[in-house]
Amino acid sequence: MIIGIPKEIKNNENRVGMTPGGVRALVKQGHTVYVQASAGANSGFPDAEYIAVGARTLPTIEEIYAIAEMIVKVKEPITPEYKLIKPGQVLFTYFHFAADRALTEAMIASGAICIAYETVEKADRSLPLLIPMSEVAGRMSIQEGARFLEKPQGGKGMLLGGVPGVKPAKVLILGGGVVGTHAAWVAAGMGADVVITDISLPRLRYLNEILPKNVKTLYSSEHHIREELPSTNLVIGSVLIPGDKAPHLITKDMLGLMMPGTVLVDVAIDQGGCFETSHPTTHSDPSYVIDGIVHYAVANIPGAVPFTSTSALTNATLPYALALAGKGWKKACKDDAALAQGVNVVEGKVTFKAVADVFGIKYEPVML
Repeated sequence: MIIGIPKEIKNNENRVGMTPGGVRALVKQGHTVYVQASAGANSGFPDAEYIAVGARTLPTIEEIYAIAEMIVKVKEPITPEYKLIKPGQVLFTYFHFAADRALTEAMIASGAICIAYETVEKADRSLPLLIPMSEVAGRMSIQEGARFLEKPQGGKGMLLGGVPGVKPAKVLILGGGVVGTHAAWVAAGMGADVVITDISLPRLRYLNEILPKNVKTLYSSEHHIREELPSTNLVIGSVLIPGDKAPHLITKDMLGLMMPGTVLVDVAIDQGGCFETSHPTTHSDPSYVIDGIVHYAVANIPGAVPFTSTSALTNATLPYALALAGKGWKKACKDDAALAQGVNVVEGKVTFKAVADVFGIKYEPVML
């Protein structure tokens, strides 16, 4: 198969779809890999490293899309890429369709096969291609939240862990999944007073056992969230419903419960955000203030640490990319039920029910 790895063009997206190590594995299996010139440079992978493992380089994104049977990338295609996608071409990347009608309609019109990292789901409900970026985003959410608590960034002017004689900041984490768990570990390690919520009692029991003693668990309900907000300094929104829009756990009226300078970090923004007042921001313009509350809603948080993120992502995606390239998408998905869950759009048809339901589009199960 001919595989194309384009340079990411989303704002400040420094990751690349695959490391040279991943490319080596594909080439070793007899596939031809084209990498757009300088695609890996911002992740710390120069063109020479790709060429050394057998990749070929092309100067433009147009040439990559034109020659490739399968595109492997990180983020969803954006408007300038729509016209480059060919009917029957396989796109293997993060899509987050439920948060973006224009993208969904463009991919339907393209006639491509869209396989979304974020909905590849194993029998145990785990999301193997979302987990590595969730780990990065969870840890970074605290790193960024601590920065925006600083006064020059609009925050209250608090040190997350406090100092002897001065209380630490209080962190409220909404969602006890991968993002929330990693956020809790980092916040606890920095000395913050942490509360993590979830609607699953078994999950809360598990978190209570594995997390440090400065992390308290709390059953998630609107009443409990409202009770916590007046004393909270940093809120991490990390709720995920695979393939569907995130619920709004903090509504606009709840901003009035918080102290001025409180920081909200919406890690769920790729799926529409779990704060009603959230809208996507970028690394170059990451925050805004509403009613005295700082909002951070960067849609590609792991893009700020591309060497770590690209390496972690390739570790997870490579086995699936090898299967898709070696067997073709239909046989690969027929052989792997988890990968089949990733098929969202096929040749003009929406094949993932949650996406169809969000936009009122006919749902047509994929025929393998």
